[in-house]
Amino acid sequence: MSSLLSPAAERRVFKPAQLNALARDLLESNFSQIWLEGEVSNLSRPASGHLYFSLKDTSAQVRCAMFRNRAMLLPAPIKDGQLVLVRARVTLYEARGDYQLSVESIEPAGQGALQLAFERLKAKLDAEGLFAAARKRTLPLWLKRLGLITSPRGAAVHDVLSVLQRRFPLLPVELWPVPVQGAEAAAEIRAALQAALASGRYDAILITRGGGSLEDLWPFNDEALVRAVADAPIPVVSAIGHEVDFSLLDFAADLRAPTPSAAAELLSPDAGELQRRLKLLAQKLHDAMRNRLQTAAQRNDTALLRLQANRPAQRLHHGRQQLQALSVRLQHAMQQRLATPAQRLRLAAHRLDRTGPQTRIALQRAGIAALQQQLHRHLQRSMDKRLSRVKQAGIGLNALSPLATLARGYSILRDARGRVIVRPQQVMAGETVNAHLSEGQLRLRVDTDE
Repeated sequence: MSSLLSPAAERRVFKPAQLNALARDLLESNFSQIWLEGEVSNLSRPASGHLYFSLKDTSAQVRCAMFRNRAMLLPAPIKDGQLVLVRARVTLYEARGDYQLSVESIEPAGQGALQLAFERLKAKLDAEGLFAAARKRTLPLWLKRLGLITSPRGAAVHDVLSVLQRRFPLLPVELWPVPVQGAEAAAEIRAALQAALASGRYDAILITRGGGSLEDLWPFNDEALVRAVADAPIPVVSAIGHEVDFSLLDFAADLRAPTPSAAAELLSPDAGELQRRLKLLAQKLHDAMRNRLQTAAQRNDTALLRLQANRPAQRLHHGRQQLQALSVRLQHAMQQRLATPAQRLRLAAHRLDRTGPQTRIALQRAGIAALQQQLHRHLQRSMDKRLSRVKQAGIGLNALSPLATLARGYSILRDARGRVIVRPQQVMAGETVNAHLSEGQLRLRVDTDE
């Protein structure tokens, strides 16, 4: 640009569009993205869905445009007179030669700035690993002494002490009074934490306060305090605000409780539950002692029985009993030995009867008689079948026999040489022919050969 405007340079004439294009490139290359805080004025919402407004302070203002695709992402509509924080690109509207902000996002100023700072610091510390689960320390099962860092006049200290008194009044609690709100609160809380840790008197430390706005809880987002909590050699419990409130101290602490009362419950056992457990343990101890006494008594009884069993009279009596038992077993064995050959002999005789010649002959005869009966039945059935076939054949032959035809009144004529006469031309007048009838024959003379 300096070369273009130099007196020594060759004179160059711009048109407005060219100048505006150069100015736009210059603005956009040097102000790609900025954050700007101001008051909304002259807000316009045309039908296109874009937002047009001015952002002003006490002495100046700048035009802003937020296009529809970005305006749709706003969590709540903005209004005139609202103090906001915008993220935007500086550009120039070439048609009019006006520079303006192309707004990317809008959030309320004040609390929005704090929230932005919160998110940035959270991301930084998280990237360093201060919030990693591997860094967390486990609370001891039984606390011997608890350090409490909070305001002595707030509701939180009352809630914590009330719950501890109700659940486990034997737990010693030492209060480290600090302010929990204001510019100096973070430094004093950090100093109290360091002093409590240096004393070496506590098994755990509770840092707590009641609910409040983001500004009220801001001391618990102090980076130095958060680092001190993350580096503490003993477990640190945080209970800052209500259940929906979160601070960076909550992420760095070894345990986060939603409320001060909940923290007191997490840090203390239930006295009633302890009494029930003690009663149960006492009953188990009583049962174990009774079982051991019973076991010892049984062992004594067993030893006494063994001692009695080893006396001479007892051993003699036991030997006599064993002798009687062996005698009974011997008799039983002899009977078994004698009974076994007799049984074998009976089995052999039975088998001999079954396999002897007479038995085998009787079986063969019975088999032959059965075969004869089967042969007779087979021959009878065969003869019946053949006779039936002969009868059927006779009926067929009879149906085809000329005798059946003769029986119906017909006759067969034969000449003197025995030839069958079927035409009149086969005979002459005066010749003799034989007529075969169904019963007998006739000799006939031919009168004429016509």
